[in-house]
Amino acid sequence: MQPIPWGDLQDFLAIARAGQIARAAAQVGVDATTIGRRLRRLEARLGATLFEQTREGQVLTEAGERLLAQVEAMQRASERIGETPEGDRDTLSGLLRISVSEGFGTWLVAEHLYDFAARHPALTIDLVASSGFLSPSKREADLAVLLDRPSAGPVVASKLADYTLRLYASRGYLDRHGTPTRETIAADHRLVGYIPDLLYSPELRYLREIDAGLSPVLRSSSINAQARLIASGAGVGVLPHFIAGGDPDLVRVMPAVEIARAFWLVTHRDTRQLRRVRAFRAWLVELVTRHRAQLIGP
Repeated sequence: MQPIPWGDLQDFLAIARAGQIARAAAQVGVDATTIGRRLRRLEARLGATLFEQTREGQVLTEAGERLLAQVEAMQRASERIGETPEGDRDTLSGLLRISVSEGFGTWLVAEHLYDFAARHPALTIDLVASSGFLSPSKREADLAVLLDRPSAGPVVASKLADYTLRLYASRGYLDRHGTPTRETIAADHRLVGYIPDLLYSPELRYLREIDAGLSPVLRSSSINAQARLIASGAGVGVLPHFIAGGDPDLVRVMPAVEIARAFWLVTHRDTRQLRRVRAFRAWLVELVTRHRAQLIGP
């Protein structure tokens, strides 16, 4: 049998980790038809069916599970080959993909990432800052900063930092509608918050911690959009201190309300010792340590 092209095995790995051909195709940068054709070519070469088609997507067969273990071992070896020799500790190269929450990624990581990038100019860095996360357990990202600690999977997780959220409104909103209190907030004020059925983590159910009866009427899956809504005077909402604390036009309301959360730093156990992963992890820990006051507030 002719040697199997490494690219076909990488496409197989992408499908196995993504669980859907279309999602894997988007990550690889080809169309779904192309990656599907490559999968059928690989299955023909091996004489085995690697995935079962379900309503949710592609599920590995026993043959697929066996191949996955082999290909992941090949991938790990490939990554180690690509690492810069230990003697040249200031030179990192390759691709580093980081998955972070939209707010944390935008307001803290992106603001300071130039520092890490300047130290390692040969490194390509993907900062995936969105409402939702790529999975380190599926090797979709090298590191992820999550809102809750994973309960399963081949990952290593540690608490990165605590952070605080509070209720805010703009000065213009308060001038027009008055200051909300526990007695008036539900009936007399317009609330800004997440879209309930698009929540990607139960840790985002902030309003319920204030009062079980509170429900937003201006809703967005984006914390940045919520911040803009609140700053524009559209309503009252919960924001992290690292977003709202530095805005002079935002006023904290109902001072007794203080919501505590934590960020968790997660890496795959097989790649956590890669030098580029170790370097970014150390840089990020140092960053949040320096900016603890921005995360926690007064």
